[in-house]
Amino acid sequence: MTRLWWVRHGPTHSKAFAGWRDIPADLSDAKAIARLNAHLPHEALLVSSDLIRATATADAIGAGRTRLPHRPSLREFHFGDWDGMIFTEVAARWPTLSRQYWEEPGHVAPPNGESWIAAEARVNADVAALLSDHPADDIIIVAHFGVILTQVQRGLGVSPYEAMAHSIDNLSVTRLDHDGTGWSVQAINHLP
Repeated sequence: MTRLWWVRHGPTHSKAFAGWRDIPADLSDAKAIARLNAHLPHEALLVSSDLIRATATADAIGAGRTRLPHRPSLREFHFGDWDGMIFTEVAARWPTLSRQYWEEPGHVAPPNGESWIAAEARVNADVAALLSDHPADDIIIVAHFGVILTQVQRGLGVSPYEAMAHSIDNLSVTRLDHDGTGWSVQAINHLP
């Protein structure tokens, strides 16, 4: 059994789309970091996306844990031309496309960005590599909202639209177990 402990990075306080744009996390809530750290298994391997908001969050809970190299394939969805824009700007400029992106996730992508299907394939391939390289381990993965939702979709066997109904708060834990043949969801958006 491999247990994956998905952790969403600390808050950025950005109101704009933040996909591959490298913006820092606010990790000033020491009590929340301490609760998160205490909740996670101390013997676990630790890996993160290569974006600074994820690497800094991993650093904050990394003491005593074996750290694996950062993984670019665990980055947030690539929002392309939308990155750095606020939702109302995107909706005004691309009204039909922005509505489709949220209401019909799958193959719909922002201009110069990636679709749910593309992001999901990227993340699933990386998770498969982690499972192959580290069977029967606890692995803490510090990543992003969309990345974690692709794994919620996988674990629950639901559509992207149904997966998007789940909240994934900053510093929350979503745990999925893999027994070698299938997935089971143990927790979604748990706030220690």
